[in-house]
Amino acid sequence: MPNDPEPLDRHDRAILHVLASEGRIPVAELARRIGLSKTPTQARLRRLEARGIVTGYRAMVNPIRLGLAHVAFVELRLSDTREAALQEFNAAVRAIPEIEECHMIAGGFDYLLKVRTADMASYRAVMADRISALPYVANSSTYVAMEAVKDSAFAPPG
Repeated sequence: MPNDPEPLDRHDRAILHVLASEGRIPVAELARRIGLSKTPTQARLRRLEARGIVTGYRAMVNPIRLGLAHVAFVELRLSDTREAALQEFNAAVRAIPEIEECHMIAGGFDYLLKVRTADMASYRAVMADRISALPYVANSSTYVAMEAVKDSAFAPPG
């Protein structure tokens, strides 16, 4: 791993693989699954947390069951890409809850957003009222997802 002097061994990777899909698993069950006893498993888990590799635990929520089935990907080009402008844009993006992900891109545009709403009408309102009003937005292109073929949290190879 870059900037990480201590490499992960097979047990550490196994812990990460199990936690990525089952974050609430009891330590005793985690230990059984990776083939270690509880005490060394717990010590490894604490070390992974201390190193910032495991950054937290959260519930995976099904957005479709909450009425948020519409997903759009939005390419944005900014009119200003100096550091102060990027920081202002980044802060403004974080304040829009419908933006599920935002990635700065090296390529033909500056940012790629994943936007989740209830339907096309809701998306159009978010786009018109909030995303288009973000600082330094020069233009955008929207791509509507028809189906999520793979949609999962990061899980290292196990």
